[in-house]
Amino acid sequence: MTDQTPETTQLFLTAAMPCPYLPGKQERKLFTHLSGRRATSLHHLLSENGFRRSQNLIYRPACEGCNACQSVRIVADAFEPSRRFRRVLRANADIAIEVRPPLATSEQYDLFKRYLDSRHAGGGMTQMSFVDYEYMVEDTPVQSVLVEYRLREHPDKPLVAVALTDVMPDGLSMVYSFYDPELAHRSLGTFLILDHIAQVRAAALDYVYLGYWVKNSPKMAYKAQFQPLQVQKGTQGWCLLD
Repeated sequence: MTDQTPETTQLFLTAAMPCPYLPGKQERKLFTHLSGRRATSLHHLLSENGFRRSQNLIYRPACEGCNACQSVRIVADAFEPSRRFRRVLRANADIAIEVRPPLATSEQYDLFKRYLDSRHAGGGMTQMSFVDYEYMVEDTPVQSVLVEYRLREHPDKPLVAVALTDVMPDGLSMVYSFYDPELAHRSLGTFLILDHIAQVRAAALDYVYLGYWVKNSPKMAYKAQFQPLQVQKGTQGWCLLD
């Protein structure tokens, strides 16, 4: 195994590709591999500086002339749920939550495919096979978990949502989540974030990392609702979003 340190870590730059968030823009990413016994410490160090994990890679946008993608995290202890958020919690009070090891199952994959076909039709992930999904979940060099959400009072206790989550020294990082598209009335995406805030607070940790937020992207607008929200601003560090 390689032994990575901040001083010896090699960073690579991807070729330019169309931006998935802002029409007419090109995106490039700075990335490196996570491996070896210092993968966890490197993961936390780079996450503190706005990087994001995907399997055994960690990356951040490095787009020429654009810094619209900003890493954000919720300050869990200071979060106060709005009236809407309290309604979401009440609507999902019948959901059982279980934290499991990062092991892929066919039940998860079936839900994952239904979610993608409904919410992201035509996207690159819709072509993922079960093996691809398995790699997404299990190819992790850091401490990761799967959080499963089931309807507790239903006879079959069906799986309705899943969150792939990294356990950080100061909180939880939501890597990828998906849910039953036929249960839109439950606002499950919002519920998963609210549950992660609750888990962080119960563990006396500080933050829920939500990945990247793009101010002018409708896809990302929901993240700004979770206040107080901090934005990573390079040399300025983490600053509260106005």
